[in-house]
Amino acid sequence: MKYNRVIVWFKNDLRLHDHAALFSAWKESSEIIPVYCFDPRQFGKVDLGIEKTGHFRAKFLIESVDNLRKNLIKAGANLIVRIGKPEELLPELAVEFQAEAIFFSEEVTQEEKSVEKNLENAVWKKGIETKTFWQSTMFHMEDLPFPVSQTPEIFTQFRKECEKFSQVRKSIEKPRKIKFPEIGIELGKIPELSTFGLSEPSVAKKGVLPFVGGEDAGIQRLQSYFWENDCLKTYKETRNGLLGPDYSSKFSAWLALGCISPRFIYEEVGRYENERKKNDSTYWMIFELIWRDYFRFISKKHGNKIFQIQGIKDNVDNWRKDEKLFRKWADGMTGIPFVDANMRELNATGFMSNRGRQNVASFLVNDLGIDWRWGAMYFESQLIDYDVCSNWGNWMYVAGVGNDLRENRYFNILKQANNYDKKGDFVRYWITELSKIPGFDIHQPSDLSTKELKQFGIALGGNYPFPMVKLGVKEKSRY
Repeated sequence: MKYNRVIVWFKNDLRLHDHAALFSAWKESSEIIPVYCFDPRQFGKVDLGIEKTGHFRAKFLIESVDNLRKNLIKAGANLIVRIGKPEELLPELAVEFQAEAIFFSEEVTQEEKSVEKNLENAVWKKGIETKTFWQSTMFHMEDLPFPVSQTPEIFTQFRKECEKFSQVRKSIEKPRKIKFPEIGIELGKIPELSTFGLSEPSVAKKGVLPFVGGEDAGIQRLQSYFWENDCLKTYKETRNGLLGPDYSSKFSAWLALGCISPRFIYEEVGRYENERKKNDSTYWMIFELIWRDYFRFISKKHGNKIFQIQGIKDNVDNWRKDEKLFRKWADGMTGIPFVDANMRELNATGFMSNRGRQNVASFLVNDLGIDWRWGAMYFESQLIDYDVCSNWGNWMYVAGVGNDLRENRYFNILKQANNYDKKGDFVRYWITELSKIPGFDIHQPSDLSTKELKQFGIALGGNYPFPMVKLGVKEKSRY
């Protein structure tokens, strides 16, 4: 054993399986002190008064930390929970409990890297080691066929090179019994939403899935989607759905907090291909995990540019800063039913389909011309599955300031609605005031006659807004 006692600092890696920092501490030390810090800087308000972490995301995080503690207890340990700045709390804990090192997972974006650097500086002065581990991606950073600084800007090139020259490492086994020091450590309570000034979310309507945070729930979701309901074999065909639990995997929420490992999913796909079926759908699950890797390495390559208005293309800032228009979009009151239904689902559940995200993002930036960063900040607050790299990378992509050869990705909303909600069932579910309109007409209430509107109980400008823009004018969409 190299160390007598090591702190393992959990961050966005709230699991025991395939956990490099935990496993290394288990192999290299006699005793482990697992710690999680709720950082107050991740809560509170940002621009436009938007909560940095909204109640759905905060609730999922609290559930995930609680589940981590329960699983550590089963393994013979426990979890120290604190509220405060990790770079201040962890050095104090290390000194108090005579830990010789702090092990943790490496992040890539500024806020997280700043905390890591300040922590390392603080403990170095006290003679305490730090050891970092890369474990947020499916392909390990050291196995890429190029330096991170030369990560291809185009996804297809990134994917092809990784598929040809890289291999996915085998996931790391879960530590057997973890030795926790018997020195009377104050464990700390897991906070409630009210601790951060947040209220319990009220779910007026059922969303696609009752998302519950934690490693156990993440693994159970995979078990259900792959093995019990056998949905993986049709994933590519159904993944653009809008209603119901199984049109897509919904793994993103558990991936975002590291409750489930991308390598574990990769291995389960391989097992499914061996035991059930191998087809385009099983490959497409891996394809989506490669997208996730891509955005993380692009974020590491470009640093703060992913948060700046000009993006990584250094485009000119010609965006509108109209808060009134933005609020209508955020509240699902644009008068464009397909946009509004998706935004209302997000506000009511903390989740939105991939197809929905692309459409509402395109509408905000391409139809309204609103600062794309406002949309990214709103998603950061609301989405249960918020992942800093994927969120900001995708918003740059749609806004035309990211990794795309085309200048913009304009989505023709009506064409999209016709492709993915032809009968209007999705809109009908989320916009009850329009529910009496039959068929596809529900997507264009402003095209109905005054008599028809009255018949369906709709007063445009009253119980449903007039459309903010006239759709169907732009014909440059390929989507």
